[in-house]
Amino acid sequence: MGVITAKFGGSSVADAAQIRKTKGIVMSDPARRYVVVSGPGKRSKQDEKITDLFYKYQRLVIGSAERNAAAVFSVIEQRFTGLEKELGVCVDIESALAKVAADLRAGANADYAASRGEFLNARIIAALYGYDFVDAAGLVLFGADGAFLAEETNAALAAELAKHERAVMPGFYGTMPDGSLKTFSRGGSDVTGALVARAVCADVYENWTDVSGFLMADPRVVENPRPVPVISYREQRELSSMGASVLHEDAVTPARMAGIPINIRNTNAPDDAGTMITCGDAPGMRGISGKKGYTALRVYKNAAGGGAHLLAPIFAAATRHGITPDFALSAVDAATLYFADGADAVPVEAAFEEELAEMNIEDVKTTGGITLIAVVGGGVGSDPDVAAKVSGALAEAGITPCGACFSVSETNIIVGVADQEYETALRALYAKLA
Repeated sequence: MGVITAKFGGSSVADAAQIRKTKGIVMSDPARRYVVVSGPGKRSKQDEKITDLFYKYQRLVIGSAERNAAAVFSVIEQRFTGLEKELGVCVDIESALAKVAADLRAGANADYAASRGEFLNARIIAALYGYDFVDAAGLVLFGADGAFLAEETNAALAAELAKHERAVMPGFYGTMPDGSLKTFSRGGSDVTGALVARAVCADVYENWTDVSGFLMADPRVVENPRPVPVISYREQRELSSMGASVLHEDAVTPARMAGIPINIRNTNAPDDAGTMITCGDAPGMRGISGKKGYTALRVYKNAAGGGAHLLAPIFAAATRHGITPDFALSAVDAATLYFADGADAVPVEAAFEEELAEMNIEDVKTTGGITLIAVVGGGVGSDPDVAAKVSGALAEAGITPCGACFSVSETNIIVGVADQEYETALRALYAKLA
């Protein structure tokens, strides 16, 4: 019998009915021996994720807003005690919740708060399945600088999980050297699932969510985009990094290291084959995805060394200011860097003002409100026909690229458009390329 690691996301474990679906899926194949779960997600558009409620409670406790904090924690309690009752399990969830509240009142940090949704949900689900509960604390390891320790984690997980024939484990968090908890970025339960798959030498890592795998484009923008039955590890990472959020981009790495295929499946349609993520980039377009809110920093200086000479001091300045560009291009006497939205984008020109003055930059310009759209697939980055179709599709739609049309690998072409033209551009590109 082979070994399957299955991970269920927040929508798959949002309420008792969904959790029962996961049990049916797990019990239908005895190879599904190791399961990683998220915290309960939204049950409706108006609902809140448990993780967000824990974050809110922790902030209110810090701010000494006891009355508001109590109201938020009451909602959390109702969700978990309701799950325990509806699923007919007994894990003394009230005592576990009381400890969480006490820890947060005693000063436990936001990472601890965020981790408790996964922790408590895994306790309940393990009891429902009749599987062992294995905590991620002490097994998923981070260094003192917050860097994830891949090999140490793999050794710790492999040693512990070898003691358990079947286990449920919470995703999203691990432990710092001082014993405090640290979370991955949002969606990090996907990463935990991949870590477990690697540690137990799984034959397949199944990632169960609310869609039947990858689609070639965002269905909220493009009507009935085609499904993607097979995609490579590299292609998936590139699509995820540019906004295709089916799977956390870092979840691929542990599985790729061990050569474990990833199968994206739909909890609500378990008979659908989904998408397989494997090694090897087969020719052809796999998908188109975009991310809004980029800011471009363009600098010009006529000097020895050309534009590439400008990148080193700008990257050094970026490090000092804690802002990192996602992309950097250079020409003979110029360089352009693209910074993502949020904290990275807002202070770009001001942050570099002093450094650029010291470099005697002749001209500098920042342009915000850019969406970068990636066309991803085997060989598209070196295919002039694909590049011509990208340019032609945008021209036919009356869209002028925002100074960016480039390829940084064999598997992508990236083009910039104004944020407000993203949806039109995506539909035009899909119509031309799919």
